Amino acid sequence: MESQYVVEEGRNGMRSEKEGQVMVANKKTVRGSDVVLRFLAFALTLVAAIVLGVDKQSKVVSVSIVPSLPPINAFLTAKWHYLSAFVYFVAVNSIACAYAAISLLLVLANRGHGKKGLISLIIIILDLIMVALLFSAGGAALAVGLIGYQGNSHVQWNKVCNAFDKFCQQVAAAIVVSLFGSAVYLLLVLLAALNLHKKHN
Repeated sequence: MESQYVVEEGRNGMRSEKEGQVMVANKKTVRGSDVVLRFLAFALTLVAAIVLGVDKQSKVVSVSIVPSLPPINAFLTAKWHYLSAFVYFVAVNSIACAYAAISLLLVLANRGHGKKGLISLIIIILDLIMVALLFSAGGAALAVGLIGYQGNSHVQWNKVCNAFDKFCQQVAAAIVVSLFGSAVYLLLVLLAALNLHKKHN
C-alpha cells in the first residue's frame, strides 16, 4: 500500500511538472505572437499612412461648365488633404502606427517581469480603441472613395476616378493595407481575451 501511494504521488508530480512546462511553453508562444502581430500592425499602418499621405495627381481635365457650351481644358490637382475623410484616415493610421511602436517596446521591456497586470490592461484597452478608430477611418475613406469611383447622380456628384486614376488606385491600396492593419489589431484583442480566459480557468 505504501509503495503504491509513493508511485501514485510520483506520477502526480510528473503530471504537474509536465502541465507546468506546457503552460510556460504556451505563455512563450502567446508573447511571441503578440510581438509579431504588433510589428505587423506597425508596418501596415505605417505603409497605409505613407501611401495616402503622398498621394497626389495633377492632370489636364476637360470640364463642362454649361451643357450648351463646349468643355474647357483645366489643369487640376487631386490631393489627399482636400477631403476630410482622407485627413482622418492618415491621422488615425499615424496614431495607430505610433502606438504600435510604443506598445511593442512596452511588451518587449516587460517580458521578463511578472507584475505587469496594469500595463497589460491598459494595452488591451488601447488595442480596442485602435480597432475602433482604424475600422471607422477605413469605412469613411472607403465611402468617399466609392463616391469618387461611381459618382452620385442624385446629388449631381460626378465621378473623378476616370480622370484621376492613379490617385484613386493609391487610395484603394492604402484602404486595403489599413484594413489588414485593423484585422491585426483585432487579432491582438482576441489573443488577449483568450489569454485572460486561460488564466481564469
